[in-house]
Amino acid sequence: MRKLLSVYLKGFSMGAADVVPGVSGATIALIVGIYDRMIAAITAIDPRRFRSALRVHEPEARATLRDEFESMDLPFLITLGLGVMTAIVVLSRLMHGAATTYPVPTYGFFFGLIAASAVVLYGQIEAWTPARVGVSLLAIVIAFVITGATAGDVSHGPLIVFVAGAIAICAMVLPGVSGAFFLLVLGQYEYLTGVLSEFVDGVIGLLNGAALEPVIEAGAVVGIFGAGAIIGLFTMAHAVGYALDRYRAATLAFLVSLMVGALRLPYVEVTTNLGETAYGTTSAAVVAGLVGAGAVLLVNWYTDDLEY
Repeated sequence: MRKLLSVYLKGFSMGAADVVPGVSGATIALIVGIYDRMIAAITAIDPRRFRSALRVHEPEARATLRDEFESMDLPFLITLGLGVMTAIVVLSRLMHGAATTYPVPTYGFFFGLIAASAVVLYGQIEAWTPARVGVSLLAIVIAFVITGATAGDVSHGPLIVFVAGAIAICAMVLPGVSGAFFLLVLGQYEYLTGVLSEFVDGVIGLLNGAALEPVIEAGAVVGIFGAGAIIGLFTMAHAVGYALDRYRAATLAFLVSLMVGALRLPYVEVTTNLGETAYGTTSAAVVAGLVGAGAVLLVNWYTDDLEY
């Protein structure tokens, strides 16, 4: 139980990082020393190994299923996932409140986090070739255009929520790349943190006799996002991992340059909300940005000797 509690708390710290744009849960996994085990457990999952579950009424099949669970390290992965989900549920309310009530310092903070993360990750690219420069410029343009479109009203339909979940989960396996950052780029960050808060409030409200309809409505969105995350974990995450193995520098240049181009969104959010809400001043945005950048540089200082 003590080992499982330790894994749970490490998952909680990963989830806390994943809620904040510019900070990667995978980086936290590296810091706390579970990154390799997590990747091994994820890649070991094979649906074909669960066939004995169809004969769970047989003692021999139950023993086989238990052995498969242990060989795939599923108890570790489930405990870690519970820790991650707990942190996301607890902290998403805080981040949603900050983004909607104090947009200037909050998005200033996000700007500092993302900009400093880009600087740190660019430092990992040892040599710049014309191809890598071209890939970087392409990524900057793509992110700049997308964030321009999502800075205003954007769709929150089932398809975009599903895709957002599939893309955001990549942060679980890519140190330095933030899942919340991708949600921000796609214009889904405030919406999804708000929906998750509504879902939790609805579930708690059921205990006091509240209506079931809000729970079903918010739960459907949470379920769609979760389904996208599960699919993304076993497709996109593996694809990006493969690209990093074969074309590490070019892939990293592309991912980091997405962060640079996406700086347009927090900049727009800051400038359009100046003077509109509490702490809506330029100085508040600058101070928050410096705090965010300092946090990333501090984490990088502690993880500089870790192998990504």
